[in-house]
Amino acid sequence: MISAFFIFNQKGEVLISRLYRTDLKRSIADVFRIQVVSNSDVRSPIVTLGSTSFFHVRLNNLYIVAVTKCNANAALVFEYCYRFISIAKSYFGKVDEEAVKNNFVLIYELIDEIIDFGYPQNSEIDTLKTYITTESIMSTAAAVEESSKITTQATGATSWRRADVKYKKNEAFVDVVETVNLSMSAKGTVLRADVDGHILMRAYLSGTPECKFGLNDKLVIDKSEHGTSDAVELDDCRFHQCVRLDEFDSTRTISFIPPDGEFELMKYRSTSNVKLPLRVIPTVNEIGTSQVSFVVTVKTNFNNKLSATNVVLRIPTPLNTTDVDCKVPSGKAKYVPAENVVVWKIPRIQGGAEVTFSGLAQLTSTTNRQVWARPPIDVDFQVLMFTASGLIVRFLKVFEKGNYNSIKWVRYLTKASGSYQIRF
Repeated sequence: MISAFFIFNQKGEVLISRLYRTDLKRSIADVFRIQVVSNSDVRSPIVTLGSTSFFHVRLNNLYIVAVTKCNANAALVFEYCYRFISIAKSYFGKVDEEAVKNNFVLIYELIDEIIDFGYPQNSEIDTLKTYITTESIMSTAAAVEESSKITTQATGATSWRRADVKYKKNEAFVDVVETVNLSMSAKGTVLRADVDGHILMRAYLSGTPECKFGLNDKLVIDKSEHGTSDAVELDDCRFHQCVRLDEFDSTRTISFIPPDGEFELMKYRSTSNVKLPLRVIPTVNEIGTSQVSFVVTVKTNFNNKLSATNVVLRIPTPLNTTDVDCKVPSGKAKYVPAENVVVWKIPRIQGGAEVTFSGLAQLTSTTNRQVWARPPIDVDFQVLMFTASGLIVRFLKVFEKGNYNSIKWVRYLTKASGSYQIRF
């Protein structure tokens, strides 16, 4: 499927190259450098020249490129590119030009193991780390025993987990992390509100435990099901390969044997019944041509036992602002001339509370007065133990033949960073 794999730097120099099939020559790298790297007009991640297709992903100062001459599944090729990036990050952290040059031997080992004759084979990080290691070489006897375990794991039913994992303290941590995206009009109408969710799990469990993970009873995946008004509707879900999908479809229970350590169990997206944690009400009036008054109120829409932390509002000001007199009951507000914004930082807002910023901006007189475009107010925040989609974990059970007791922790986090915008 994939005929060649390359890593280029931003100058178009080849850092890594591997040909998997004989239908391409090494000189194909020059075509990519001329047609894509040197051509600023190219924006598509897929470029087809004749019968050759180049799939590329930009990462820091690198191009990760897969080349094929057949009618390959584009989604699968990109999945391989992003999976390679994840594997590289797990081995040596940040993936940039310097890291690639420092680890080129390791990278060649990885790409030769992941792909065989152009077909992706094994891309499980835990499995790869058992036999591609930067640590000291094992003794011959230990290596034979380890090789047998690797073969069993890589070809078994659970290639993502070894059976001989042992912990003194068996624990499972589940983090439901949601990012809220909001665009609200000046009249208070919600133009866009959606949630990007991730369920992250850290499993430190002995043996090969069977985990059962229950979500809301009223959970609607297919829009044709027409859930009730208080139902949690997910537009799409994506699971880790360890999840048994047939059980989820019938009972909304996620059943799986988890990989050892940290992994992403599930991704989802929701655009219905989104609960907005913060409501921002701005009132901005232009006083003649020399002043602008601001009154911005922030209200919290959740239980008073919870609180929003690290709240930051970036309130735009006209380009000809000289100074802003800021008054806030909590936190600190400061005018930043270089960015033409007032930055209001609030360490904590309790649920059910509201705080108000008031400010008066002084403007300089200009000969050619331009109409102020009024960019939106950006809000960043974090709310623990709250989900904007309404998704909750009903239960988490661990079954293992050793019948050991396990400790389970579930945490919720809803946040926004540059994607929660209110126009005024």
